[in-house]
Amino acid sequence: MISPMGAVLSLMEGMKMRNEYSQLKEYMDQSHKTVAVTGSGISYLYGMSRLKRSVGRLNAGRIFSASYVRKNPEGFYQVMKDSFLDATFVKGPSAVHKQLAEMEKQGRLYGIVTQNLDCLHTIAGSRNVVEFQGSFRDNICTECGSRCYDYQVWNQGRMPRCEACGAPLMPTSFCRDFRASEDASQSSMRKAIDMISEAELVLVIGTTGFRSNEYLSRMRPGTKLVQINPSETAFDRIADLNIRAEAAGALDACI
Repeated sequence: MISPMGAVLSLMEGMKMRNEYSQLKEYMDQSHKTVAVTGSGISYLYGMSRLKRSVGRLNAGRIFSASYVRKNPEGFYQVMKDSFLDATFVKGPSAVHKQLAEMEKQGRLYGIVTQNLDCLHTIAGSRNVVEFQGSFRDNICTECGSRCYDYQVWNQGRMPRCEACGAPLMPTSFCRDFRASEDASQSSMRKAIDMISEAELVLVIGTTGFRSNEYLSRMRPGTKLVQINPSETAFDRIADLNIRAEAAGALDACI
């Protein structure tokens, strides 16, 4: 049984949350260009395991090399399957991925900047997505260096192979042996910076701020920043509004 004091505190917390949702909606209504920045939190909550847990038994420097993948294609594929592919292609997008896609469709969201590799924003229907760490959408042949721009090659139940030479493919961002990996990373970050620099409102959802200093420092003066995260992060001290809640509930107020 809830004590009278507990009931009062619960009521006050509910009022505070409703006020925060109302403030978020007001910011959204006033913004002509809103950008969402998302992190692994929106995928982990939906079953995406942490890559480092899956590869902890192996040396990451060996895994993320073309030579390792050529010699151990099935081992690499199993790590990818356990870390990303099952959550991506079996479970699919979370409620938050779908909400953000719907917001873009309604014209309430300009685009998404994400550190996630899983392509779940694209699968959910979002069109203007910048994946500044790369993703399974951009792949490279571990032998001849040919590129394949299709995340569906990872949805065939087996290790994807190069159409030109038959060697295993791997995400370009993972491949440290080719200059293309660095070029792709730099290009993606430039796109993230461009998107953030145009925003009037930035929604930070489910991220603790990995590499955020590289793009958030380009926000224009006067741009509002709203953080939606049940946990404390480095954004607490710079956000105009901190919403301590799961993102799905907060975004419901904006759709």
